[in-house]
Amino acid sequence: MRLVGLGRDACRRRERRLRAHTLVEVITVVLILSILACVAVPRLNLAAVTGTKTDGVLHRITTDLRRARANAIQQAAWNSKGFALVMTGGEPYTGFEIVDLSDSTVAASADIPDDVCCSGGERFEFSPLGDLRGDSDMGLRIAGDSKTYLLTIVPATGAVKWTRCTN
Repeated sequence: MRLVGLGRDACRRRERRLRAHTLVEVITVVLILSILACVAVPRLNLAAVTGTKTDGVLHRITTDLRRARANAIQQAAWNSKGFALVMTGGEPYTGFEIVDLSDSTVAASADIPDDVCCSGGERFEFSPLGDLRGDSDMGLRIAGDSKTYLLTIVPATGAVKWTRCTN
């Protein structure tokens, strides 16, 4: 019986050795993965990251323009002047604020990343009916490394639309 037990232990040790990887195999796999990484990394399109930032700024400004319009409509009963989205900093703009036109308080603000260029209209004012006031700007150009958008507001309705410009 004792001999049988030793035989089993020896078989288990042998099976463990067969399942393990040698140092040469591990180094070979690491070397192959390193070579693949050296080939793949230079092919990454890092401009896509800036393009994503441009998309983010576009969607943020679009959302906040719609928010300013919605605030003007919702608070029409006690605010007869409305709300505005005002770009801050010189052109190209560095940020923007949503301003309550009845008392000039800032309801919200945001910054624009340095690698995204915003130019064009500076002040977008919405009346309590949701339309764009006559003296307001109607368009904004948002550009990043690989993408350019033109954001426009329909004066009669205050609807915010954007289109991608082809370079």
